[in-house]
Amino acid sequence: MSQRVLQESSLRHFLEVVRTGSVTAAAERLNVAPSAVSRHIARLESELDTLLFERRARGMVPNAAGELLAAHAKRAWQDIERVTDDILALRGLQTGQVRVASTEGFASEFLPNLIADFQRDYAGIRFALDVRMQAEIPQLVRDGDVDIGVTLSTSSERHINVELRHPSPILAIMAKDHPLASRRQLALSQLVGYPMALPGPYSTLRQLFDISCSRQGLQCEPVFLSNRLDAMIAFAAAGGGIALSGEAALRTRLKAGLVVGVPLRDREMNERHFEVQTMAGRTLSGSCRAFLDHLREVLRREG
Repeated sequence: MSQRVLQESSLRHFLEVVRTGSVTAAAERLNVAPSAVSRHIARLESELDTLLFERRARGMVPNAAGELLAAHAKRAWQDIERVTDDILALRGLQTGQVRVASTEGFASEFLPNLIADFQRDYAGIRFALDVRMQAEIPQLVRDGDVDIGVTLSTSSERHINVELRHPSPILAIMAKDHPLASRRQLALSQLVGYPMALPGPYSTLRQLFDISCSRQGLQCEPVFLSNRLDAMIAFAAAGGGIALSGEAALRTRLKAGLVVGVPLRDREMNERHFEVQTMAGRTLSGSCRAFLDHLREVLRREG
C-alpha cells in the first residue's frame, strides 16, 4: 500500500464526501466537477485496496475502513491547521482562525459581542460561527469540524473536554408592564395561567419545563410555539405572553430594560449548565487558546 496517498489532496475530497454524504454535494462545496471527486475517491480505494463507502440510493456512507481513514484524515488536518496557526502566532498572534459552534441563544448577542471585543486586541483572527441544535454540537466538536462548542448541557459527553462550566438557570421573560414583572422570583405554577411562548420538544429548555410541569401536575399549552429564541423573546416583549430563556442569551436587552427576566424557583429550571467544549486530547491552536482565555476572563469579570 502506498503511504503517499494519505498525504495528498485526495483526502480533502474524501473528507468532504464523508461530511456531505454525496459526491455531488462534495463537488459543490469544493467547487469542482463531480467526476473529479469520484476520481479522487477511486484513487484512494485503489491505493488502499479496499472500498471506503457503502453506496446507497440516497448517498454514500463510510464503511468501517472509511471511518478509520476519516478519523486519521481529520487528525492530520487539525495538526496541519494548528502548526500553521502556531507558526503565524510567532509574529504575535496576528492571524489565525477559530471555528465555533453554538446554540441560537449564544449566537444572538453573547458570542458576537465576545468576538468583537476579542478582535480589538487580535484583529487578524478570523472566526466562523455555526449555529446548530444543542444535540449536534458535541458531535461537531468530537469530529473536529469545529474547534470550540458553546452550548447548554444537563449531562456529561464522551470524548469531550469541558473548558468552562457554570450554572445557566432559566428565567421567565416578559414585558415590563406584565403583571408578574415586579416579582423577585416565580414558580411555574404562577406562569401557566398566562399565555406562554415555548420551543419544541427538541430543546433542553422545553424538556426541563415539561418534566417540571409533569412532576407538579401542571398543564400548559403554549399560545406561541417556535424554534427561534429571538421570535419568542420579541413575542414576550410585545406583551404577547411569557417566554423562557437563560440570561446570557439576552443580556443586552435585559440591561436596556427592553424585557424583564425573573428567576424561577423550580428545581428543574435550575439544572442546565453553560458549557464550553473542546475535543478531548486535542491540542488547540494559539488563536483558539487565546479566545478561550478571553472567554474565561469575561465570565470572571461578569461574575
